[in-house]
Amino acid sequence: MQSVEAVYQSNFKEGAYDYYENLRQSEPITSLGNSNGNTTWLVASYDDVLELLKRPSFIKDQSKLFSRSARIEDEPLETKIFHHMMLDVDPPDHTRLRKLVQPGFNPKAIKELTPRIEAIADQLIEEMKHKEEADLIDDFAFPLPIIVISELLGVPPEDRNKFRKWSNSIVSASDNMEGEFMNDVREFTEYLTSLFEKRKADPQDDLISNLIKHEEDGEKLSSDELYSMVFLLIIAGHETTVNLIGNGMLALFEHPDQLKLLQNDFSLTEGAIEEALRYYSPVDFSTARWAEEDFEFKGVQLKKGDMVLASISSANRDEKKFENPNQFDITRKPNPHIAFGYGIHFCLGAPLARLEGKIAYQKLLAAFPSIQLAEDPKWRNMFLLRGLEGLKVKL
Repeated sequence: MQSVEAVYQSNFKEGAYDYYENLRQSEPITSLGNSNGNTTWLVASYDDVLELLKRPSFIKDQSKLFSRSARIEDEPLETKIFHHMMLDVDPPDHTRLRKLVQPGFNPKAIKELTPRIEAIADQLIEEMKHKEEADLIDDFAFPLPIIVISELLGVPPEDRNKFRKWSNSIVSASDNMEGEFMNDVREFTEYLTSLFEKRKADPQDDLISNLIKHEEDGEKLSSDELYSMVFLLIIAGHETTVNLIGNGMLALFEHPDQLKLLQNDFSLTEGAIEEALRYYSPVDFSTARWAEEDFEFKGVQLKKGDMVLASISSANRDEKKFENPNQFDITRKPNPHIAFGYGIHFCLGAPLARLEGKIAYQKLLAAFPSIQLAEDPKWRNMFLLRGLEGLKVKL
């Protein structure tokens, strides 16, 4: 049995896949510790994770189970913002919120973004051509998706870099909602307040203006939900894509045969994207779910209020589901990974992430045919996500 603290340690990402393999073979549903009479469980095997993600008896909204010390409406905005996330609510609220933003992320709408994403990638690559070495995270993987999601939402160009500090702080935090973390959330919400006021006074053809209209209608979106939605879209809209681009390029560097294969045949790019999503999944763990009642799950007795975490990364390396799971193979077929989740909470931005990844890989490898790793990178110390601190390359 390992505690949450033991799992969340600075070097965990380095040895995580060995840890997951051991869990799948010995204890695929394992306890990470107990608190206030409830257990936190980690689910490691593919079939069990899939069942967890689609089973209605695992809920997202913990307020259905636990009383709060204060009413949500009395809390400051920087804490309320976490109580209305689309990612962490159940139907019917989840259904209502998702319908509001779904049209902007359907495959047809995303496909229409192709020329603009290609232009952004070309501009970033042009700036890199003046360097002998570059950091693919700082110079390419971060700016590409942050520019795209900012333009979709209607965030002014001069404000985009502010999100990096705020986002890094938020996704790197575990459960410590204090100190610098809360200061960053407060700055973020204050920025959104200012931006919303500008869009209310002068609506634009962007997603924030559209969401504000729904909030002003007063029926489809509350003020708190507006903050939570934009907060989530900004963070989720770029963090996972940064990881897809960075992690995937690292996997290619680590497997020169696969890199050469892709360089010689760009028709394999979509397969490379799917394998990158499986091999180094951008999302390591799903956000928490809770047992709505006492019941048995895969031979384990759960109590009402137990927290359950799905290890997406472990599921995507399950030897019972994938042949040679620790082998990076861009021609792998079939590849039923669950990097974007499953069920009603399947990632809204999956089509956009796939398109950005495809354009990124093709543009980078076409512009820099001799690109190679300059130094071994380090994984960021994040619990939910898997991403790199940097990715230094020789161009």
